[in-house]
Amino acid sequence: MKKKSSFSTKGQRADIGDMEIYRILANRYADAVGPFVFLDHIVPKIQTGIQQKGTGAHPHRGIATLSYILQGEDEHFDSAGNYAKVHSGGVQWMNAGNGIVHDETLNYDSQGDSKLIHAFQFWINLPPDVKAGNPAYMAIEGRDVPFKLLPDGKGWIKVIAGSFEKLKSVIPDYSVQFLYHVRLEPGARFSLEIADKLETAVYLPTLPGLINDERFAAGEFIEYDRNAGILEMVNEEAQACDYLVFGGETYAEPIVAEGPFVMNSELEIADAYRDFYNGDYGKIHYDEQRSAAGKV
Repeated sequence: MKKKSSFSTKGQRADIGDMEIYRILANRYADAVGPFVFLDHIVPKIQTGIQQKGTGAHPHRGIATLSYILQGEDEHFDSAGNYAKVHSGGVQWMNAGNGIVHDETLNYDSQGDSKLIHAFQFWINLPPDVKAGNPAYMAIEGRDVPFKLLPDGKGWIKVIAGSFEKLKSVIPDYSVQFLYHVRLEPGARFSLEIADKLETAVYLPTLPGLINDERFAAGEFIEYDRNAGILEMVNEEAQACDYLVFGGETYAEPIVAEGPFVMNSELEIADAYRDFYNGDYGKIHYDEQRSAAGKV
């Protein structure tokens, strides 16, 4: 049986500097889809100059950030001393745990010929015990993201988080979660089976798409019912179409979000701000971290 859509909506502009961004989640209808509580879409754009500064150093607690770079080069710093660049197709994942400061700068890919940038940032809500733990970090280049070609040249599927068939992401699963990037060639169709009780959404970043016999526009976010069923995606366009499919089990604890923090109570939010302003999250040492990584 095909899953039924519950609602669809489009994002709101949330630009940072020269980056054109649409905030897809949270939205007027949903605060979360499984463990995912945030999604920003940095829309495709030709970059005319190098960005010297990124989003600016800022704190997080209680979430893992996941930046998926379709096109470009993403430079990451954090106050735990982590530094890395990932390139087109790569992922930056950071568990903020009990508090961290980080910064990211997105530029066009110095390893390629294109000056296009295109990316997504998700926030993954953490269970209470992981919120209280130490931060962690992982940089995954595109060649290391689990990947499967679909039969007959229909396209491919990448497993950014969670698992699909024999493919398994290296990103930790603190609960049942999945984040797939499906690309279908013109005229192709592909179906995913979704288990019972899982929250599920699809986002169409660049082109319209047909999902379970309903046609949706580019830029639409669609949430589905929680019954076991199939998501059938069909590409009726003249070029390859992308689908982001994500979700997981319902988060069991209260969700209290304010600014860069996602906790389980108002008191924990207050504690997060207090600890940040007390300097407990540490500082980023940009030049030292680049130098230690041999990037200067």
